This record gives sequence, C-alpha cells and structure tokens, in this order.
Amino acid sequence: MTLTTILLAFILVSNILLGFTIVFLERKSVSSTWAWLMILNFIPIIGFLFYLFFGQNLSRRKIFKWDHVVHERTKERVASQMRAIAEKRDPFTQPVLRDYHGLIYMNLNNDEAPLALNNSLDIYTDGEHKFRQLLRDIHKAHHHIHIEYYIFRSDFLGHEILDALTARAREGIIVRLLVDDEGSRQLSKKAVRELVNAGGKFQRFFPGHLPLLNMRINYRNHRKLVVIDGQIGYIGGFNVGDEYLGLSTKFGYWRDTHLRICGESVNSIQARFLLDWNQASGEKVPFQGYYHLNQMDHYGEVGIQIVSSGPDRRWEQIKNAIIKMILSAKECVYIQTPYLIPDQSLLNAISVAALSNVDVRIMIPNKPDHPFVYWATFSNIGLLLEAGAHVFLYQNGFLHAKTIVVDRRLATVGTSNIDYRSFSLNFEVNAFIYHEDTASNLATIFLSDCRLSKELAIEDYNRRSLMIRFKESVSRLLSPIL
Repeated sequence: MTLTTILLAFILVSNILLGFTIVFLERKSVSSTWAWLMILNFIPIIGFLFYLFFGQNLSRRKIFKWDHVVHERTKERVASQMRAIAEKRDPFTQPVLRDYHGLIYMNLNNDEAPLALNNSLDIYTDGEHKFRQLLRDIHKAHHHIHIEYYIFRSDFLGHEILDALTARAREGIIVRLLVDDEGSRQLSKKAVRELVNAGGKFQRFFPGHLPLLNMRINYRNHRKLVVIDGQIGYIGGFNVGDEYLGLSTKFGYWRDTHLRICGESVNSIQARFLLDWNQASGEKVPFQGYYHLNQMDHYGEVGIQIVSSGPDRRWEQIKNAIIKMILSAKECVYIQTPYLIPDQSLLNAISVAALSNVDVRIMIPNKPDHPFVYWATFSNIGLLLEAGAHVFLYQNGFLHAKTIVVDRRLATVGTSNIDYRSFSLNFEVNAFIYHEDTASNLATIFLSDCRLSKELAIEDYNRRSLMIRFKESVSRLLSPIL
C-alpha cells in the first residue's frame, strides 16, 4: 500500500468514527448533525479540525465550575411564586402580570428567575447616551462596580471606561471587570495593567491555555452586564468599542437597545454576574455581601424577570420564553434582531402568529457584519413573507438591537440574537418585562425605526439572483453551526 492510500484510509476511518460520535454519542439536534456530517464529507481533514474546535458538546464535559449557590431568599421567593401560580392564588395586582402567568411560571421553573415588581428602567438606543450615563454612574459609585462584556476594545471608548474604573479602584471602590476571551481578544494585558495595579480585578471568560489554541472557542460569554452598588443594573446589546458610538466607517450609526434598571431586578443581574465571575476567577465571592437594595424603597412598578441561558443548561430558556411570548400574541409582534436564523420550532411560532392575523413585523440590518450569517438570515425570510409577516431592512446604519414586543404589553431586551448560536452555544441573558408603558415605549421606538427602514416586498424577494439564492442555500445548510 502506498502512503497516499494509507492516508486516505486513515481519513475515511476517522471520518466514520467521528460521524458515529456525532450521531450516536453527542446527540446533537438533527439539523446540527447533518451540517457536521456534510462538513466532514466535503472537507475531511479541515472538517475534522473544525469539529475539534467548534463542534464538541461541552454540556457533557466536566469543564464548568459554576457556583450554583443562590441566595436562599431567592430560592424561597421562586418557590413561593411558583406555588402561588400553581394553586391559582393570584399574587399579582397588575392585569398584565395575570395575563402572562404561563410565561412567568416557565421562567421560574426553568431558570429560577424570580419576578421582581419593584423596578424602574430607562431605555437607551444610542451608544453616546448610554455610555455617558454609564460613566456618570461609575463616577458616583460608593461600594462596588461589576462589569461584564463580550467585546471590550482597547480604543477611545475602552480606554475612557478603563481610566474611570482605574480612578475609582484607587479610591477604594471594589472593581471587577470580566470579558470574554474571544470577543475581547484585542484587549491586551497592557491595557488593563493600570487597573489591576490600582487594585481592580480582571478576568477573562474561557481563556485559551495555549496561544491561538482554545478548545472552548465556540462557547462564548455573550452577556453585557453592569452592576453598580447593587442598586443600578445595565443589560442589553451594546458592547464597549468605538463602533458602538457610531464611529465606524464600515457600519456608520449603530442602532442598539440597552436598559438601565433600578430596583429589585438588580439582585438578579448581580447574581448572574457573580456566577460568571466565580466561574472565571475561581473565587467564591459571597452573594449576600452584594445585595444592597433597601427593600423599603419604592423604585417603580415595572415587573421584570432576568433569564439566562447557555450550553451548560438542559433547556434553551430564552428561546422557549420567546416562543411562549410569540404564541401568546393577539394583536402584534415586533422583532428586532441582527440575525434571524431560528430553528424550526421558533420559525413555526412566528409563522403561526402571522397566519393567525397577528401583525408580525421583523426588522433586520440592511448590511451584514458576518456574510454567512447574513445570507442565512435571508434564507428564512421567504417563508415568513408567505405567512404574512412584514420584513423591514434598517437603512440608518447597523441594527444590533435584540428586542421583541408583544401586544404593547410584554417585551424582552437582552443579549440574545435569534439564532442557533445564541440559543444553544453562547451564554446569554435577557430581561423579560411585564409593563404596558415600557412595552408601549419599545413598540413606539420600533415603529419610528420602521420609518428609517425599507419594507421588503415578497415580489422583490422572489426576484433574487441565482447567485444570491446559492449563497442563501449554502448558508442555510450551515446555519446550525454558524
């Protein structure tokens, strides 16, 4: 036998064994399984390497070190709220809360996400406004500043925030900065050295143990959270970088959505941060020391559940909650997302809503930041247009908002895109908001964005060129692993 024959035989056997592993041991979704088998067959060697880095099911590996100790009062509150709903004892006074018992219960059951009613919030859609307020809050902190971002760049905005954190750390404020290793790979050790020297703490989530080699590269912490003094919490889509201020020549104006929350839900945001921090740092920071809200204070009447999901969890909590939201719609569903690559269950939910005479409007960017993901998004548009959904292409820069509004009464804002990666591979967090005024404000913002968008007619969609259809078809096949 020649060396070439032996090599080909080795590749064939390796592909068969890896295919067997994917199908019978990893127990991936059917669509993901077929996508990986296609990769292995068409590009055997490269496909094998791709699988090693991007395809492993880490939920079955012993790599997670989550500190699952949750504040006992939170556990008791979750159990109490679940009992009240199950026994049909109405614990809520607002009609909007009574109408969404099922969603509230599911989030309690799947994610131990307590419903907090004593909240107020501000909505930010412009990066300049959001980061000016964040810097003001950083400068006013009295006890601690906890920051967690997927992307944190060493540019003008990144250094401005680092300088503010460093100054507060020198003054004795507890500062913890957590970034995702892959998303923030441009953030050098030199950039954070002054913060660490000033007494601040810095960690990377899932760092690679060898240069340019990270076997967990496919599983990223996509969360964007800030907690200040346990009293102010930020959650939403903005990362830290100049492009989020609209300073990128490639993307232009950056349209995103972020929330600034004051009230009881900050405890849930704090818990999420500390779980992530303890996992990344190996510390055991006690939760009790960072719940600083005075429960006697009245912040507002906005009901909020903070729901997390990730590849370490059995249920896709955020996806399931979104499906539940959409299927509850009676009048309208407004969706803003940079990527629209739903699995069949979510695609069916959106289609059912549209076919049921619900006003379904979906807004996506008019320009891509990831070409394959962009074409995969367009591959799903046709079915939704046929079902009666309206699709808008945002023209005023790049749309990065992750927002859904149902019937102007219920909404979610967070970090999760509508795609397989967000629902199954990334660590995400969303705020589910039960408050008519807030949902109505988000709906009004959406309709204002419609005036800055072009509606895609089904006739125009059907006139796509053969090359575009080919790109969409390939991207659709690969969408479960994008």
